[in-house]
Amino acid sequence: MKQRNQNGFTLYELLTTVAVVGVVLMIGVPNLGAYRQNARMTSTANDLHSAFHLARTEATRAKQIVTVCPSATSMDANPVCGGTWDQGYIVFIDNDGNLQVGVGDTILRAQPAIAEGVTLAVANDATYFSFASTGRGRGNLPGLNSLTQVVMCDDRGNIVAAGGNSASRLFVATPLGRATIQREISMITDALDDMGKTCP
Repeated sequence: MKQRNQNGFTLYELLTTVAVVGVVLMIGVPNLGAYRQNARMTSTANDLHSAFHLARTEATRAKQIVTVCPSATSMDANPVCGGTWDQGYIVFIDNDGNLQVGVGDTILRAQPAIAEGVTLAVANDATYFSFASTGRGRGNLPGLNSLTQVVMCDDRGNIVAAGGNSASRLFVATPLGRATIQREISMITDALDDMGKTCP
């Protein structure tokens, strides 16, 4: 009779492989969750920052008023201002400067609702930011507060994350119309204290 070699794993080899896979998963899965949270937070901050950059650029290019406002109908065919920033927002040429989309106004960008799990704390519950034709902010209009700061956070709150920065983000819009994103824990804490709000 011919002798045949049997190929395969021994029980010991199989258990060792399972143990190694288990250790890799224990280390990798939590990091993957944090990676997804960081990606959502970064995307939310970058979207708002780019919307303001577009608005300011278009205001100076076209020499017209451009407004950014929250919109619960941002993805509709004819979006209007109204709602909260987490529901979405629009950037539009505001010909008469009344902070509302009207006849002849042009929608430049429509942003959908922010990612699930991200919350926003908005200073003074502001509902707009409007750029003059010079590219500078128009400031507070009668009875209305212009957007100055937004804190973006998730269930981690304002804690130290990768790189020693906060897991949260602070969006700042200056009266000059410049928009920046900050990640220093102390700055975010001060902003929340000034707003009288928490994160999340």
